[in-house]
Amino acid sequence: MTASTYVNLDYAASTPMRPEAIQAQADYDSSELAGVNPNSLHSLGRRASIRLEECRRSIARSMGARVRSSEVIFTGGGTEANVLALLGIPEGVRERDRKRDRVIVSAIEHDSILDNLPLLRAAGFRVDLVKPDRTGRVTPEALECLMGPDVALVSVMAANNETGVVQPIGDLADIAHANGALMHADAIQGWLHIPLDVGDLGVDALSIAGHKVGGPVGLGALYLKTRTPIRPRSHGGGQEAGLRPGTQDLRAAVALAAVVDAFHPQVECHRTRLSSAADALYARLCCHPRIHATMGDWTEVDRLPGIVSLYVDGMDSEELILQLDGRGYEVSAGSACSSGSLDASHVLRAMGIPRESALGSLRVSFDDRLPSGALDSFADALLEVVGE
Repeated sequence: MTASTYVNLDYAASTPMRPEAIQAQADYDSSELAGVNPNSLHSLGRRASIRLEECRRSIARSMGARVRSSEVIFTGGGTEANVLALLGIPEGVRERDRKRDRVIVSAIEHDSILDNLPLLRAAGFRVDLVKPDRTGRVTPEALECLMGPDVALVSVMAANNETGVVQPIGDLADIAHANGALMHADAIQGWLHIPLDVGDLGVDALSIAGHKVGGPVGLGALYLKTRTPIRPRSHGGGQEAGLRPGTQDLRAAVALAAVVDAFHPQVECHRTRLSSAADALYARLCCHPRIHATMGDWTEVDRLPGIVSLYVDGMDSEELILQLDGRGYEVSAGSACSSGSLDASHVLRAMGIPRESALGSLRVSFDDRLPSGALDSFADALLEVVGE
């Protein structure tokens, strides 16, 4: 089996750069702005600063028509954006109101949230986890039961990176605000895959990352609503409104802005096409008595268009992945950030799926660049592996 025969069905982990991003970087590399610091006072530095702000405006528009470019903070990736919001906003809130010393996050968050909870506790915050229902959805009722006047921040992802289940962020934000708390959403998996408008969602902060949408690795951003209290996590230069010091990567920003400008107007069109492809794959595979959608009745759940989440009775993820890899299909067991773990997915366990079943999970993910016939041939391969 040669690399040229592989079919990459692990786009939820990371995506190849889109042609628009590659061309934008090539144009930057051959321009006078190549390598210029956008914080310099000379003519080229001022031009680089203007170009960086143009990129910031493009990204702001993708988050909603009313988003100001000053509300977009560039970071070194989605993880950094999440950490800045999770650790910085509660500190800012507590400075204004000392009784707000509690943070609520969902039990299905990415490790970039969950692995930083000990730092919150070390800073004197209490942390509560809100669990999803069996479909993987965090319900407003479940959040309401945990709310109180001591909550500083609620953080729930816009769409889960393993199951693809879209969360009712607008309803959750209403509950947070009704109790005087702020709302953060990790939209790293959902941004540019489903329409997301921070005004409609009502969030105070929202995280995104470039490499999930065909942009460069190593560039993310945090939408931070004007006047949202926050403390920086690092110091040393004053860039990005003092919240993220260090020289900005203009080359990466130019590439990501090119993707946004080309792709944002087409989000709904691609969502329709990819949802149809995912539905067809669910319908075919879930006819097998040993293959199940992780969220139960997949037809009744709001999902990201390019993620198919399954588990197989009597088989474990490692065996499935290696068998499929041998047939040329690259899939994952869930979050790539925890792919070295031998335990069951924390997301599936939080949904109430038994450990033995969760150990047989598979995530199939793709975007609009999916090769024709790839999902049909993948289904053939998986059914062959699982057997009658």
